[in-house]
Amino acid sequence: MNLPIVYHPDYVTPLPPGHRFPMSKFGKLCELLLADTIVTSEQIHTPNPPPREWIQLIHTPDYIQAYCNGTLDPKAQRRIGLPWSPGLVTRTCTAVGGTILTAQLALTHGIACNTAGGTHHAFPSYGSGFCIFNDLAIATRVLQTMGLVQKILILDLDVHQGDGTAFIFQNDPTVFTFSMHCQVNFPATKQKSDLDIPLPVGMDDDAYLQTLAHHLPDILSEVQPDLVLYDAGVDTHACDRFGKLALTDTGIYRREMQVLSTCIAAGYPVASVIGGGYGDDMKALIYRHSLLHRAANDVYRHQT
Repeated sequence: MNLPIVYHPDYVTPLPPGHRFPMSKFGKLCELLLADTIVTSEQIHTPNPPPREWIQLIHTPDYIQAYCNGTLDPKAQRRIGLPWSPGLVTRTCTAVGGTILTAQLALTHGIACNTAGGTHHAFPSYGSGFCIFNDLAIATRVLQTMGLVQKILILDLDVHQGDGTAFIFQNDPTVFTFSMHCQVNFPATKQKSDLDIPLPVGMDDDAYLQTLAHHLPDILSEVQPDLVLYDAGVDTHACDRFGKLALTDTGIYRREMQVLSTCIAAGYPVASVIGGGYGDDMKALIYRHSLLHRAANDVYRHQT
């Protein structure tokens, strides 16, 4: 048995030249994982876009229809930050399907990794910050509706607070939201997660990992989730364009090992998404994202 990785060519769709969202990273990440033999093509699972009813478990029908039909008003479209296209609709829905599939595979295999996902700024009736539909929230509800899980921990280590996810599950005892993020960063208005850990600008590897180690084991024993959904954003890196923290490549790899090994050792399956990561050096950015899959491969091999 090998670590399951989820990818679809539809994760990439063209954006206007010079757009600041690094769309090509999703395809390049899969290419790097194959080139470095972190995964083989047999390990790659291909998702389908979810039926609209699944998206409606989280998002309002009016918003879904307006987005999918391209009739969202310009202000709402600007708030998302990505220009509408039919290809982007396909990409958005396929990535949501990818996180659902990743979560299902994690329940079977213990660990599974998407090569996209982490659209945690999407609210029920609007998108924000490059996030259109909230894949973490939809996957949570789909698995609960299917009766595959009851309680879920959403562990969000993207540099930005998972505000949409926090808002969606703010009064839901079946979902525990944990967000460890840079305090003075997007979004300007924070929501209330079940546990928020705001971090100071410039925090380095050791301080970050000690903070995480202080909280994660206690959260796991308190929540005892049927599944951990892990948003492994690498915009915590010192070189990230939108980050403001100071993690290194080594620090990110240590973080991934810490999260995955802590969860697996305690008996909790983990489904991981790659979250945010922005930078001018595409090769360096893709490598940072691949650290999740490298760590997952190491932990997976150790557990089987």
